[in-house]
Amino acid sequence: MLEIRQGAERGNANHGWLQSKHTFSFGHYHDPKHAGFGPLLVINEDKVAPSQGFGTHGHRDMEIISYVLEGALEHKDSMGTGSVLHYGDVQRMSAGTGVRHSEFNGSATEQVHFLQIWIQPNVTGIAPSYEEKHFTPESKIGQLRLIASGDGRQGSVLIHQDAAIYAGILNGGEAIEHTLAQGRTGYVHLIRGSLTVNGVQLNGGDALKMTQESAIRIENAEAAEVLVFDLPY
Repeated sequence: MLEIRQGAERGNANHGWLQSKHTFSFGHYHDPKHAGFGPLLVINEDKVAPSQGFGTHGHRDMEIISYVLEGALEHKDSMGTGSVLHYGDVQRMSAGTGVRHSEFNGSATEQVHFLQIWIQPNVTGIAPSYEEKHFTPESKIGQLRLIASGDGRQGSVLIHQDAAIYAGILNGGEAIEHTLAQGRTGYVHLIRGSLTVNGVQLNGGDALKMTQESAIRIENAEAAEVLVFDLPY
């Protein structure tokens, strides 16, 4: 079964310094039809103005993944971690028993554009932890590169959930297929460009929920960057 999530129908928040699009219910945006998909609870597309950002705030028992698309994302947290992330960098923070952090645009002249993804963990009360890795564009061109997984395989960041996230940069006639094991669901979020997934046309910002499907087949990509989620049912 396939269900499209139109990018134009996402929740919108404009705070001046922050423009955010919410794929799922978040903050003041609530849509019971889009309140997560399995353990995938949040995909926010955030654009933060120069020298602005999110002040220190807390989380607990959540896997928080940042996927930077443009600019410099500066991170600081109560674990003593501090870093500046750029395009290709993936950050994972396991909030566990509790962590406080801030996220700022590290540039005084350019916006930072990133996706923030929340995944519900399959364990609670663990010690908070942090990890970041860089994935070159070349590693994603024409294929799906594993960037996050429940066991950290293939150099991916480790998340505390039986889930996997793949990233791809696709253009042209290649067809890519990802098999879904029995009892798994798929979620495809198209960051930009266009492509078809199992025959369904997607444009930048669109997504596709997939249940009772045996595979995810991606074709007809044009200047596309995409995230593919392999999730427990």
